[in-house]
Amino acid sequence: MTGAARPAVRLGGGEAWLIWVLATSFVVWLFAIQTGYAVVSPEIQDTAGLSIAQVGLAASIYTWVFALCQFFSGSLLDRFGTRPLLAIAVALVAVGAFLYAGTTDFTTLAIAQAVLALGASFGFVGAGYVGGKWFEAAKYGLMFGLVQAFASLGSAVGQPVILALLQAMTWQQLLVAFGVFGIVLTILFLAIVRDPAPVVPLMDAAGRRSNVLGDILRDLGRCFANRDVVLAALIGGASFGTMLAVGTLWGPRIMEARGASTEFATVLTAIAWLGLAAGAPLINIVSDRWKSRRAPAIWWLLLQAVSIALVIYLPREGNGAAIGLMFAVGLFSGVQMLGFTIAGEAVDGSLIGSASAIVNGVCFLVGGLLTSVPSVFLPTEPALDDYQAALWLMPAVLLGGAGAAALLRKPSVSAAR
Repeated sequence: MTGAARPAVRLGGGEAWLIWVLATSFVVWLFAIQTGYAVVSPEIQDTAGLSIAQVGLAASIYTWVFALCQFFSGSLLDRFGTRPLLAIAVALVAVGAFLYAGTTDFTTLAIAQAVLALGASFGFVGAGYVGGKWFEAAKYGLMFGLVQAFASLGSAVGQPVILALLQAMTWQQLLVAFGVFGIVLTILFLAIVRDPAPVVPLMDAAGRRSNVLGDILRDLGRCFANRDVVLAALIGGASFGTMLAVGTLWGPRIMEARGASTEFATVLTAIAWLGLAAGAPLINIVSDRWKSRRAPAIWWLLLQAVSIALVIYLPREGNGAAIGLMFAVGLFSGVQMLGFTIAGEAVDGSLIGSASAIVNGVCFLVGGLLTSVPSVFLPTEPALDDYQAALWLMPAVLLGGAGAAALLRKPSVSAAR
């Protein structure tokens, strides 16, 4: 069934908000599982007898599978709509959570991460798709920014909550609870989520259903051929990739190496996600005020690079400095959202989904590299000096992102629109 039986809908009405809330809940839930890896990974490492390199590789498998699938998810939604694609995606994340709970060795963990990533690749772009279809076009950017803000807030709250729950239950029981919630969410998606208008399959000139894979690859090729889309992807990838590596693995590890307790290290990582919740909507306000995309992108990437370098390389710091620096890392990583804005302004309306998918895919591809590559250079029981020797990649990547931003064309905001 499709939503064709109820053609009359009101954009921005009660049904629109209900479906958007469900889609955003999906994103918050999968972000909680994803970022919760920073909290449960030491428990998994001990229980399954894994090395730090295997834990880092498992985290990167999630981001690589996510990045690969992300390139196709936006175009699939454009062609088939939310029903039943989003329900299937939620179900896959639930299955991944159950597999995650059953981890006894690296192979099981890697499979769980891959299944989670396959479903999660429809989450963020799916919520953006819902916002674009169920609300007026002028509200698209606002709704997308709100999705990221809620996801970051969920991550910020989720990590301390997960840490507290681990005092009362095992990490396996916690992940089973995540999976059960996914079953409930899947049922709600099947019962409620639909598109405001029937999604008509694309036809070729002869009236035959078009080749979906060929169309997707053609759209992706047109986007990759656009210079500003590629630069936008590099900007978003540098910023969010670093934030993802900090927020899902390296943030707590380096803080613990500095002598912080597990609890305080988790709180610091949550503060970084709070910073992102503030920075994601703020960057577009700043760029609109400056009537420029390029200058804010350069400055925020440079400030993020300075913030993460101070987190890594300051020999000693008090709790107040640690809180401020981790918040700054998250705040300036909000520049990732400018990557989506730049990409969307660089293409016509029919390619916005594909352009956004490219930016989001590169974000997670870079995140996967920054999660896995440093772990190769770490000993079994790394000390602070070892982390400092391996994590130089993060500020270096951000400097590269600032270089990409400097290559952007320089239209005014009004001209870009």
